[in-house]
Amino acid sequence: MASEFDLIARYFTRAAPAGLLGVGDDCALFPVPPGEQVATSTDLLLEGRHFFPDVDPKALGHKALAVNLSDLAAMGARPLGCVLGLALPRLDEPWLAAFADGFHALGEAHGCPLIGGDTTRSAHDLAISVTVFGAVPAGLALRRDGARPGDDIWVSGELGAADVAYRLLDGQYPADSALLAACRGALERPAPQVALGLALRGIAHAAIDISDGLLQDLGHVLKASAAGATLRYAEMPVAAALAGLADAPLRRAVLGGGDVYQLCFTAPAGRREAVLAAGREAGARVTRVGEIHAEPGLAVLDAGGQPMTGLPGGYDHFPAD
Repeated sequence: MASEFDLIARYFTRAAPAGLLGVGDDCALFPVPPGEQVATSTDLLLEGRHFFPDVDPKALGHKALAVNLSDLAAMGARPLGCVLGLALPRLDEPWLAAFADGFHALGEAHGCPLIGGDTTRSAHDLAISVTVFGAVPAGLALRRDGARPGDDIWVSGELGAADVAYRLLDGQYPADSALLAACRGALERPAPQVALGLALRGIAHAAIDISDGLLQDLGHVLKASAAGATLRYAEMPVAAALAGLADAPLRRAVLGGGDVYQLCFTAPAGRREAVLAAGREAGARVTRVGEIHAEPGLAVLDAGGQPMTGLPGGYDHFPAD
């Protein structure tokens, strides 16, 4: 039977890029470019809460890193490397091989090599922890507290598909194989917008990645920036797969659905062409969906310009009993 060290060597040891010390020592070592700051983020994924037990392990490896790369994207940080912690309830080498393939493939695509971590046996469910490290020039990080009155609010990509896929898999919606097939990739293989985050440095005032729902995550920006906002529901970039979905689940998916891992950001109205150019440079769709204002509060207007009521909340890790 393979030992812990055999597993690490077989599935998680890759040659580190020049200048880095990776897997195989007590600590990883990586240089920070002069004049830049380290950006770091950690996410914990638990079986049964963040992913279904029967998820494709290659997709899970992809997502485990993608959710962290999305945090770097939201700060406008360039990835440097990552560390991985795995608590495994059992040894399943084909599963590990597929998970590692998905993880390494995304890391290689974004210049984020695995440079360390740990494995252990779990008494119950699978747990995955990933920490990423990035670099951003001092003073250019896209923080949450930078939104200013008069800024446009933008969203990258599309909204809603991940939430619908989750609810279909969870049995909350009637089975619909065609709809699930069209939405599942958004849930299990999100595309972190690293290139867009880099392109927005010096253009955007504030940014956040949409992990817990657009309204909830934008609310964090508004709180940090001591500002308010108005959104236009008719302008939202709704996933094409959701055409024909009933109004209530569509509204919940678009405004409150999590697991999106796209960017919500603000930028001066006078920089609209620059934002569009940044989107083209990054190969990302960007859509203007509202404005920042000085008065506190967050309103969503319907197609007729009237405030919508009964707005959905976002994801809560500790919901009230």
